[in-house]
Amino acid sequence: MEKISFPFGRKELDIEIEKDQLQGVLVSKAHQFKAEKSELQIVKEALDNPINSQKLSELVKNKKEVVIISSDHTRPVPSHITMPLILEEIKKGSPEVEITILVATGFHRASTDEELRDKYGDDIVELVNIEMHDSRDQSQMVNLGKLPSGGNLLLNKKAVEADLLIAEGFIEPHFFAGFSGGRKSVLPGVASKTTVLANHCAEFIASANARTGNLEANPMHQDMLYAAEAAGLAFILNVVIDAEKKVINAFAGHREKAHLKGTEFVDSLAGVDALPADIVITSNGGYPLDQNVYQSVKGMTAAEATCKEDGVIIIAAECSDGHGGEEFYQTFRDAKSVQQIMDDILARGRKETVPDQWETQILARIMLKFKVIMITDPAKQDMIEEMGMEWAENLNYAVKKAKKILGKAKASITAIPDGVSVIVRQ
Repeated sequence: MEKISFPFGRKELDIEIEKDQLQGVLVSKAHQFKAEKSELQIVKEALDNPINSQKLSELVKNKKEVVIISSDHTRPVPSHITMPLILEEIKKGSPEVEITILVATGFHRASTDEELRDKYGDDIVELVNIEMHDSRDQSQMVNLGKLPSGGNLLLNKKAVEADLLIAEGFIEPHFFAGFSGGRKSVLPGVASKTTVLANHCAEFIASANARTGNLEANPMHQDMLYAAEAAGLAFILNVVIDAEKKVINAFAGHREKAHLKGTEFVDSLAGVDALPADIVITSNGGYPLDQNVYQSVKGMTAAEATCKEDGVIIIAAECSDGHGGEEFYQTFRDAKSVQQIMDDILARGRKETVPDQWETQILARIMLKFKVIMITDPAKQDMIEEMGMEWAENLNYAVKKAKKILGKAKASITAIPDGVSVIVRQ
């Protein structure tokens, strides 16, 4: 037997799998990467040696207002480490400059005070002006014309009108943008609902180039790059983290050049070869990424890339915050069939995208090919079943249920402990 652990909320779930059934365990090398320096040293060295850019302390000179776009509570960016160093660098160049942290909620809800304190620490929350982006509030937006795709480019006015716009974030594989980080701080981070909907249209989500680990000819990435340039994003600090959410590398500087360096590093660690199996077990990397069903679709896409046709995907995600999107939830709850959901989405043009359609489209794509079993907080069982998935209370029960569905007592199994950290190459 081989024991394997899967992140689940702030803890782990364990299972023992018979070796003759286990095809293998797909793990990002980032999880074994041993950084030779402390997290603070890594981030400080990145800020001291920016890529294709002046130092932040130089860029901020003679500026009156700096806006820092910062990831929200759904992203495991270690802002308690990165933000103090960013603020220190800004103050070094311009001690009196006005600073605003603009939380890039994208299409998510606003962060709570508790979540902000957990993310930044009490001092920053109490001493620095922090504002929440609201994609649905059109009074916050300014019109910057059209995206390459033709969608209207409406971005947060505070960000666009800043004397200096910078962003902090992290880089990981992303299931349709290729990688997170960099330009994503602007689109969808501080974009209008209208702009997000245009970029996340059915046509782009269905593109074979809008996949994990791919930027080449990725239509979503191209829109995002354009938006970041139009916003005047002048400097980024993006980190790479391991399974414990510890910083193992950092990239600072030009919005595109620094991000590309970071994606090359992540790709070198995250790429794994598919190991086809009847059952694939994965997770969404634990808290904060597994707070809801919506976010957990990301982990499912890693399993999708290595699950055999008509196989079973098991995903462990606590979902302490529920479904994560009312329209997303209602679509599955009220649908006559998953195929009908997909047909309705694919019939919509770029200007007809509805909220959460992209996550719905990807989950529907997965559910049309595989049976999905979710392990969640027990209080979420009804919700999971209403959405057309199976629910299980633990990993052992989920595997038994999967074998019963397949009618195979000796079904093959591939494990992906952290589905959002790998790029599964087929």
